[in-house]
Amino acid sequence: MSDTYKHFLFDLGLDIKSRALEAKKSLDKTVSGTEEHSLQFGRVLAYNEVISIMQQNAEGFGIALAELRLEDIVPDRDLM
Repeated sequence: MSDTYKHFLFDLGLDIKSRALEAKKSLDKTVSGTEEHSLQFGRVLAYNEVISIMQQNAEGFGIALAELRLEDIVPDRDLM
């Protein structure tokens, strides 16, 4: 893989993980049953799916999760 792609994926993994964790914090501040809670839950669920897909595909291609900065997040544990 070219260095450009490596750098892109290295930054992308961190950006997505950071946004996912911020979305989880926002969700935790909302009141269950409200429209805001539903919106934030949807955001967190989407990030969960994206990170899961990235991790699964990385494994399939033999890419270490550390190369994507996704080695320290477990979507179902950390986001749900």
